[in-house]
Amino acid sequence: MADAPIGRARRLPPELAMLRISNARHRLPAVFGTGLLIVLALGVMIGGGIFSLAGRQAATMAGPAVIVSFLIAAVVCLLAALSYAELSSILPTAGSVYTFAYVAFGELWAWVVGWALVLELVVAAAVVSRVWAAYFDSTLQGFDVTVPSFVAEHSSVDTGTGWIAAIVVVVLALLVMVGSKLSGRVLATIVAAKLTAVIVVIVVGARHIDSANYTPFVPAVKAGADDRGTVLQSLLGGSGDAFGVTGIFTAAGIIVFAFIGFDLIATAAEDARNPRRSVPRAMLASIGIVTALYVAMAAVLVGVRPYVELDTGAPVSDALRSVGSGWSANVINVGAMFGLTTVVLVVLIAQSRVLFAMGRDGLLPRSLARVGIGSSPSRAAAVAGIAAAGLALAPAAAKLADLLVLGTMFAFAFCAVGVIRLRRSQPDLERGFRVPLVPWVPILSLLATIWLSLNLTWSTWGYFAVWMVFGLLVYLTYGIRHSALGNREELPPAPPVPEPSAPGARQPGAHRAGYR
Repeated sequence: MADAPIGRARRLPPELAMLRISNARHRLPAVFGTGLLIVLALGVMIGGGIFSLAGRQAATMAGPAVIVSFLIAAVVCLLAALSYAELSSILPTAGSVYTFAYVAFGELWAWVVGWALVLELVVAAAVVSRVWAAYFDSTLQGFDVTVPSFVAEHSSVDTGTGWIAAIVVVVLALLVMVGSKLSGRVLATIVAAKLTAVIVVIVVGARHIDSANYTPFVPAVKAGADDRGTVLQSLLGGSGDAFGVTGIFTAAGIIVFAFIGFDLIATAAEDARNPRRSVPRAMLASIGIVTALYVAMAAVLVGVRPYVELDTGAPVSDALRSVGSGWSANVINVGAMFGLTTVVLVVLIAQSRVLFAMGRDGLLPRSLARVGIGSSPSRAAAVAGIAAAGLALAPAAAKLADLLVLGTMFAFAFCAVGVIRLRRSQPDLERGFRVPLVPWVPILSLLATIWLSLNLTWSTWGYFAVWMVFGLLVYLTYGIRHSALGNREELPPAPPVPEPSAPGARQPGAHRAGYR
């Protein structure tokens, strides 16, 4: 089908998707085991959600029932993770759901999914880096350090030029460019530190819980309190209501942001050892760990301080200070900085892998598929860092958090449908993990994803549509003409394996590939 006239009909054969990894000129080193993949997921999942979103959504949308919102988001993400796990066990490639879509649906749909991933990851890095800047300011103040006016003015989440946030992104992008091995070591160290901080705060905060703060657990509906209004509310004739049962689901749609990370493991599949088994295991384990931590932290947060007082830049540390536990507030500030640092780091790693895969396929410039310093896709990492740093400068970046959630939901939906399609069209593919009860579990995942997507605002859908239309124009003017598959750039046969008597022998043709 490589000679098909339109990208929609060009489907990447799964054997070619795997051969291009083993035979490609520019390859990623396999350095991640199951443990480090879990660390990779925890590095991005334990961040903005636990340190920022819980307080804001409790104060403005769900009240103490934000605990339920976290559970709903966890169930939706677990259903999606099952589909991701199966597809990753079939195609353990750097492109993640982009490559899944290429094999299952064709090139045009692969581009659409890949373009949505680009949006998700750039926005994630920019938004989280601005939250990092706010916690940086709070940490300095907590240790009685005089904060320079320049830092204070540009450390707000939603006001001021995000110079501090942009600097953080650039520094971490340089770390990603150095290589996966060094990034993984740094990541493991920081994740251990922030897990310690989170557990300490949960234990200390539990001693200051006032049960009266849990009442009412589901606050009464406030009509028009949410001036944004969701798609679902408008379809049902609502008026931008907050709290009540509606508020719980609306908050859950946004809190999905806190679980983004398990899916990013799939983008590191080419960096993993035995990815057909290690990637699915790491996905499911990471969701279980963070769900327990999120629910515990949310329960402590709304129990320590009345929910109406939690809409601050650093709600967790502010809640602890309100009950006189200043030292633990400092601990959580430091832990938050560690946590948010790893979020940005992992997002940039994932973004570089997606750009690497799309460049290798020719849908983006081929230079993005070059492996440089430390066997890392350094050019792709540089582009990811520049884009995220530029967006972090904008005061309105924080308002785009819902946009990255919608991009994630879009990818979730494709994974659910992709499992069903490949089970029917290519049932003999090797699967290291299988979703139970197909097609019912993927269908349930798809319905849950659509439901949460409709709990986002019309403006979010509008911005997403604009981005996707722009992406379609890029594909029609560049990608479709430079597609490696469309231009029949087939990979050569696998090179011969050297004889055991010559372990150091070089494999002829090992650095040749049709995907340059």
